[in-house]
Amino acid sequence: MIYDIKDYLKKFFSSRLFVLAAVMILLFAILAERIFSLQIVNGAEYQKNFIMLIKKPLSIDASRGNIYDCNGNLLAFNQLAYSVVISDNGNYSSTKEHNRLLNKELKELIAVIKKNGGEIYKDFPIDINEDGTYSFNITSETSRKRFLSDVFGKKYEKLEYNKKLGFDEANATAENVIDYLRSNQNECFDVSDKYDKQTIYDIVVVRYAIKQNRFTKYKTTTIAKDVNDTIVAYVNEHSDTLTGVSIEEDTIRKYNYAEYISPIVGYTGKISTDEYNKLSEDDSSYTQNDMVGKSGLEQYYESYLRGKNGEKQVYVNNVGKITDVISQKNSVSGNDVYLSIDIKLQEATYKLLEQEIAGIVYSKIKSGEIPITDVYFALLNNNVIDLTHFNAADASATEQSIYTSFSEQLQGALGTIDNELQNGNTGTSGMSEQVLDYFTCVMSMLSDDGLLLSDQIDSSDSTYTAWKEGTVSPKDYLKYCISKQWIDITKLDVNQKYADSSEVYSALCSYIENGLSTNKDFAKIIYKYMVNSGAVTGQQLCLLLFDQGVLDYDDATVNNIANGSISPYAFLMDKINNIEITPAQLALDPCTGSSIITDINTGQIKAMVSYPGYDNNKLANTVDADYYQALREDKSNPLWNYATQEQTAPGSTFKMVSSTAGLAEGVIDTSSKINCTGIFTDISNQPKCWIYPGAHGMDNVSEALRDSCNVFFYTTGFRLASKDTGSYDDENGMKYIQKYASIYGLNEKSGLEIVEKTPSIATQYPVMAAIGQSNNNFTTVSLSRYVTAVVSGKLYDYKLMNKITDADGKTVKQYDSKFKDISDTLNQSQWDAIHQGMRMVVEDLHDVFGGFTGVEVAGKTGTAQQVENRPNHALFVGYAPYSNPEISIATRISYGYSSHNAAAASRNIISYYYNLESLDDLLSVKAEGVNSSGSSARTD
Repeated sequence: MIYDIKDYLKKFFSSRLFVLAAVMILLFAILAERIFSLQIVNGAEYQKNFIMLIKKPLSIDASRGNIYDCNGNLLAFNQLAYSVVISDNGNYSSTKEHNRLLNKELKELIAVIKKNGGEIYKDFPIDINEDGTYSFNITSETSRKRFLSDVFGKKYEKLEYNKKLGFDEANATAENVIDYLRSNQNECFDVSDKYDKQTIYDIVVVRYAIKQNRFTKYKTTTIAKDVNDTIVAYVNEHSDTLTGVSIEEDTIRKYNYAEYISPIVGYTGKISTDEYNKLSEDDSSYTQNDMVGKSGLEQYYESYLRGKNGEKQVYVNNVGKITDVISQKNSVSGNDVYLSIDIKLQEATYKLLEQEIAGIVYSKIKSGEIPITDVYFALLNNNVIDLTHFNAADASATEQSIYTSFSEQLQGALGTIDNELQNGNTGTSGMSEQVLDYFTCVMSMLSDDGLLLSDQIDSSDSTYTAWKEGTVSPKDYLKYCISKQWIDITKLDVNQKYADSSEVYSALCSYIENGLSTNKDFAKIIYKYMVNSGAVTGQQLCLLLFDQGVLDYDDATVNNIANGSISPYAFLMDKINNIEITPAQLALDPCTGSSIITDINTGQIKAMVSYPGYDNNKLANTVDADYYQALREDKSNPLWNYATQEQTAPGSTFKMVSSTAGLAEGVIDTSSKINCTGIFTDISNQPKCWIYPGAHGMDNVSEALRDSCNVFFYTTGFRLASKDTGSYDDENGMKYIQKYASIYGLNEKSGLEIVEKTPSIATQYPVMAAIGQSNNNFTTVSLSRYVTAVVSGKLYDYKLMNKITDADGKTVKQYDSKFKDISDTLNQSQWDAIHQGMRMVVEDLHDVFGGFTGVEVAGKTGTAQQVENRPNHALFVGYAPYSNPEISIATRISYGYSSHNAAAASRNIISYYYNLESLDDLLSVKAEGVNSSGSSARTD
């Protein structure tokens, strides 16, 4: 047996099986040793290395610097706020599960946020409209292409017609994009059809923002900013079920005195791609999540205000979660900017200018120059009353009644239009005003929609000319447009390949009817005629001001309006008189204005008002889309800076330029007398003086300024044109007027740090240019700089900044009063003659400055016509005190009827500045006491 065992072992050890077994045992031994080493000996270290796999830098946002007025009053600052954020770092078994669970979580979270007064943070190029449709909110073609490239994951040049999707990717509509993103295609979001359209849109907005951070999961995506305590508490209490959702501390930009200062300060917002590309060229620390200045001084002083971001180095694990902070470099706060503006003066100037404009409107309604029906319609036309709420589920009885009547009128109007399109042979010149208004809206709609290809129309075409002359019917003209391919038929519901012209025209008529049915401008035309006919009454509209919350609800007043105890006329006049309904809300003439007060000795602007203003708090951080749209639709155009962007003829305020040119060139002297007969006969069109058929008689330059005598300055312009050759030469005359206007800086911008239009000196007709007409075109700030130069002999380089300091209060940059000395343009007696004339102007304005004691004022009025069917612009430039000038003022009331109105506003502003009257006392003089009618004022 022993021999058998030996024999067996001998055979086994010498067999191949032994070799294989030995190898296997050896391998298992090595494997066991490695496992033991990895898991037992070095397990903790390897686990640590596995978790801390990636080292990443994170930016720490710097606190933006504050903006103060010249007295240290805070204008712009940062406020602590809380944001709801999400990190998409949950663990899911599949993409389908990821989409389903994340969408469900977002739906519930968004509902809670909205229920508790929050709003979804939206930096998305598509809006959802009130009717549930979608539209792009970007106007730049480059931005649109970039967005579509990102949506479809291709270079724009590679976008093509997608058979599966059924549309051309390069020309995708907003609806196409939303439908694609909510689908389960590729990297899309697979949002359930069971959700309503608003919820689908909100989820797409958040998911798209998350997608932008897909390669940096350790970075959070903001869902909502500046949320209240209720939302914060909800998120914290449900942190165990809200995967990746948390609350982060944040800061938001806030503004004091917003309405008065917004055109100057501007606002901040999330950096755009174009802004990032531009700013990062000079500063690589910018990220695509930064908040930057979007307009005004916030934008101009961006590099000073933003500060320097800090950085911390973190470890991020394999699923994108931060596991540890390695190091941290703190951020450095931005610098503080102090303005030259005195905010108290700014506020007072705004209110006094508004009061004067309200006074003009009040007086014109009272005199009948503004019909009360225009006031009623203005409430609808400028969206003071919300037309879209008339058919809402919670519409008031008054709203429902008006809407029922409107619906009937709408059908009648559409019937009239259809009859003209099918059977009409009458040119537009033979139409009633109402029907003509209808078709004006039709053509505007077709042009705005891109259906009527205006840029392809041949303006010399005989049919087009006949259409403009009103001798061709809309039916014949539109059929002709189709034949000439001036209509883009791709936008019509018609088979492009086989349709004949009659089918195209039929489709066009259907398009017009469908478009007008929901067109807001067309609705307003109908309402206009309903108001004029009494189908919508003033009583109803006054009640709607309370129904819609425009005015605070008052039972007694509402009942008195309803029962007729208070007439709509009396009610609205009272509200206008007390500026409870503002000129800007009515957007009738006048409704806008501007005024600038400058320190003559330093060239610093102490107040620069543009009326109306807006609330930049609603545009900063996250744009309030509804508010921004309302501003864009507001007919008073509050986003326009009337102090720096509106240009009009200067009227007679230009006559100091003509005086300077005449005196400096020797065509007049301080004692020269020119006889005003009321008409200037030396040129063929024989222009008249404003006093015609009266006459001023013999005036010297000071008296001519006092009287604003056109004939004196016509003569001066004529002499300048004849100076070199002895005979009248238009070009020669303009050479001298342009020379001296340029000396006063009227050929260039003032130097301000905000958006400003370049002024334009006249290029023709020196006789008319000499009185401020021809094609002279200046901003209010240009006139301010000019009158300051007239008084001081210094042409200042304007700036709104006083100084910039760092976080420790150390001055980084100080305003330097740069100017060009122009005092040698005239000798002292010539300057005195001009200044004396300006003093005499104010002394002659008894109805404005009568009884004004304490400070002597000098100035010049100006009335400028822009269009024949609207009132003249009212202007005043001046300074005070006359004997020792300290401040200058330039005021313009657009379409303000008479220069006396601008002078009256300036008088009150100067009175406030010198503490002659308190603001409360000045504002207590309501419209009934304001001399705003201009009925007895000269039109100079």
